[in-house]
Amino acid sequence: MYRIFDAHAHIYPEKIASKASKTIGEFYDIGMHFDGTTNTLISLGEKYGVEKFLVHSVATVPHQVTRINDFILSECALHPEKFIGFATLHPDFENPWEELSRVKGAGLHGVKLHPDFQKFEISDPKMDDAYRAMAELKLPVLFHTGDKRYNWSSPAHIPVIKKKHTHLQVICAHFGAYSEWDSAADCLKDEDVYVDTSSSMFVISDEEAKRYISLYGEDRVLFGSDYPMWSVGDEIENILRLKLPERVNEKIFSKNLSALLGID
Repeated sequence: MYRIFDAHAHIYPEKIASKASKTIGEFYDIGMHFDGTTNTLISLGEKYGVEKFLVHSVATVPHQVTRINDFILSECALHPEKFIGFATLHPDFENPWEELSRVKGAGLHGVKLHPDFQKFEISDPKMDDAYRAMAELKLPVLFHTGDKRYNWSSPAHIPVIKKKHTHLQVICAHFGAYSEWDSAADCLKDEDVYVDTSSSMFVISDEEAKRYISLYGEDRVLFGSDYPMWSVGDEIENILRLKLPERVNEKIFSKNLSALLGID
């Protein structure tokens, strides 16, 4: 079996986890499979042989940023062999350099942003200071990209910020753009970006998935489950069902994330 690193998992404090998961499900009109707690995620990892999870959460208002980052740091400290932490930030948070320097020094490996929840366009110039800090601190940014209901997370914003911030490492979730997969392919295929496989294969066909993997390149695709929305076991099977070459599966399941973040 392959080494498996899940590059897209949300976690929440136990007292709010069920409510937070339900809210996300309602936003997407999708029933959530799990409760969003750390314990459930670890149990799934043990059941399906997932070695590491990239964990994160999203601040919907600025004052949540430090509290959420402290939560992610604490969970990573409790489960250092299992969790890779990404910080949150908010477009209205003051002094992003200070907070990003703090969490980088404490051991987080990147930043997760959700423009549709946080209500900002990815290419909004007010984000330039934050992107500059991420690039200088070598913190990759994982964007929720794509939702045909909104423009905030449109994949069309990605080439704009990549042109301005050439050293910023970008991961576009959901095969480039949730519900806008072909649009993402058109505008991202020549960009220096990664994509993850999360929350896509319940809609797109196997042939489309293989086409996107070929288009973005086998070195730029990361496996992701989008816990608590989907079962990591089912998402593993979705990739295996494609019958990709073994070397490609190895890259998608762990090697690409390991190379991107410099982890084993």
